[in-house]
Amino acid sequence: MGKTRVAVALAERLRAEGEDPVAVSADALQVYDGLPILSGAATEAEQARLEHRLVGFVPIAESFSAGAYATLAHTEIDAALATGRRPLVIGGTGLYLRAALAKLDLRPPVPAARQQRQRELTAHGPEALHAELARRAPAVAAGIAPADGRRLVRALELLDSGIEPPAAGGGDSQLWAADTRHPTLLAGLAMDREALYERVERRIDAMIEAGAIDEVKRADANRASSTARKALGFQELLAGDVGAMKAATRRYVKRQLTWMRKLPEVRTVDVTGRDPQDVAAELHAIMRDP
Repeated sequence: MGKTRVAVALAERLRAEGEDPVAVSADALQVYDGLPILSGAATEAEQARLEHRLVGFVPIAESFSAGAYATLAHTEIDAALATGRRPLVIGGTGLYLRAALAKLDLRPPVPAARQQRQRELTAHGPEALHAELARRAPAVAAGIAPADGRRLVRALELLDSGIEPPAAGGGDSQLWAADTRHPTLLAGLAMDREALYERVERRIDAMIEAGAIDEVKRADANRASSTARKALGFQELLAGDVGAMKAATRRYVKRQLTWMRKLPEVRTVDVTGRDPQDVAAELHAIMRDP
């Protein structure tokens, strides 16, 4: 069962009561124009039943960031509330969900500094970068593993550009209940682990049948940006390895479940063996009597 199908069913219940809900996507890859199958974006039929914002608007060759997303998401949510509409924020990416709901301290990207640090990472390895970071910002280095090249490059590029990186734990210390910009009901859909893995298998098979491999090849030919290429399964399908995509997806959903269950104030709804209408009815009841 997908989040979008539940959101559509919930929206129909809300419209029956006179509301006019709108969906705001909180997914790092659904923003791209050119990856609707791989990213699991709402279909045209689903969007006809529930208006979706922040889907398919970034050219595939452009980089995109959570900071840029946060500004757009806040604008969409505030505009919806100002006109009496209920925004249904549908999250697929943890950071983007938080960026939509809260006011986070998101540092801007620094492309020039990043290129230099990437070259140093390749030439000298992550341990050398970690040693430098430990000298310059020990509190930041304490929260980054010496082998985590991506985060080390990010921290050093910020320092090089005169921007203070967040200290250890800084990004996770902001609690949902305290930091949301508007009163928010945070609901998480959970499923029996084995049932979820079976669903992953079926979903990926359906993606392949729908043309996901051709979609990835077109994106590659159109010079997909480095952020677009982070879509789950992009590199695996580009290499023609569906099995590797399934394995990576299983690992990802396991991490998602662990992350979701740690969220303060989250209302977890078990969707195992249930249809979207049934789940929407439970969510609707929670909204009316939280």
